[in-house]
Amino acid sequence: MYANILLSTDGSELANKGVKHGIALAKAVGARATIITVTEGMYIDYGSGHAGGYIPTQEEMDRFNTAQREGASKVLHEARTVAEQSGVSAELLHVPDAHPATAIVEAAKSRGCDLIVMSSHGRRGLKRLFLGSQTSEVLANGSVPVLVVV
Repeated sequence: MYANILLSTDGSELANKGVKHGIALAKAVGARATIITVTEGMYIDYGSGHAGGYIPTQEEMDRFNTAQREGASKVLHEARTVAEQSGVSAELLHVPDAHPATAIVEAAKSRGCDLIVMSSHGRRGLKRLFLGSQTSEVLANGSVPVLVVV
């Protein structure tokens, strides 16, 4: 049914629930897993013409990037541990400085994944409108089925 399942995680409790579900599914159907975490770049405020902006120093940028890499490494290590305990082969992927939904959709295409498993907070109404949803974007822009775990 599925040969390569993309599992998206940010390391949160909810995302870990999705990872566990995806790994169980991969084991049940004999698929391998590709586990992705995406970290966004540092926000830089160049100012709007009416107010001064803020541009971080190179040292601040380096510290931020190091923290992002270390955090992603920890998230992926935890997901790999779950996969190994279940006997599922998992490829790990960190995409830095990217918009999560875009990176997830692109990774699914480039890695030949035939299913994306990700979690959603299940927000509705105005909260969903104002907060946005990476899951909604993946659903709208992806080219493979998406299994949403809530």
